Amino acid sequence: MKVLGITGGVGAGKSTVLNYLENRYNARVIQADLVGKMLQEPGQECFAKMVEAFGPVILQEDGRVCRGKLAEMVFADPEKLRRLNAIIHPAVKDYITEEIEREKRKRERPFCVIEAALLLEDRYDLICDEIWYIYTEVPVRIRRLAKSRGYSEEKTRQIISNQLSEEEYRGKCNFVIDNSSNIVENTYGQIDKGLIEHGFL
Repeated sequence: MKVLGITGGVGAGKSTVLNYLENRYNARVIQADLVGKMLQEPGQECFAKMVEAFGPVILQEDGRVCRGKLAEMVFADPEKLRRLNAIIHPAVKDYITEEIEREKRKRERPFCVIEAALLLEDRYDLICDEIWYIYTEVPVRIRRLAKSRGYSEEKTRQIISNQLSEEEYRGKCNFVIDNSSNIVENTYGQIDKGLIEHGFL
C-alpha cells in the first residue's frame, strides 16, 4: 500500500483534493491537524504534558484545553511555541505512522493519504512514497479565503509569506496539481491522471 503526502499553502484547496481521494477512491485520509487536536483532548497522549508545561491556566471550565488561550500564550513567546511543538509534532507523527501500518495490515484501502501543514518541514517525506503539491494562484487563494474564512487580503498575504515559496514546494514534490480553476472537474482530472501515472491505482 502506497502512502501519498498532500501539501500546499493556505487557501490552496487541499480539502477539495482530500475529499475527492476519499470519496472517489476510498483512500484512507489522515489530517495531521485533526490528529493533533484529538491528541490534546483529556486522557490523550499530549494533554498531561501540555498542562505540565504550561499550567492549568490553559484549561477551560470543562477541563479541556482552551486553544485560544494557548495560542495567545505560545505565539507571544518563541520558547513556549518550541516546547508546544516538541510535545505535539512527534506524537502526531507517531500516531500517523501507526495508523498507516494498521491500514497496511487490514488491506481494505487502495492507498493512504497524509495531509499536514508542515509536511515537508516535519519530514513526512520519510514515510510517504510521494509528495504532491497543490498549487493555486495567489489571487484565487485570497478570494477563496475571504469568502470561506473572512480573511483580509493582508492577512492571507502575511500567512503566505511565512510558508514555503512556490519554488520550494515544486522543488521538493513529485507531482503538481493546479487547483486554480473554478471548474473543480479540472482538478479531479489531474488527480485521476496522477494516480494512474504514479502507480497508486
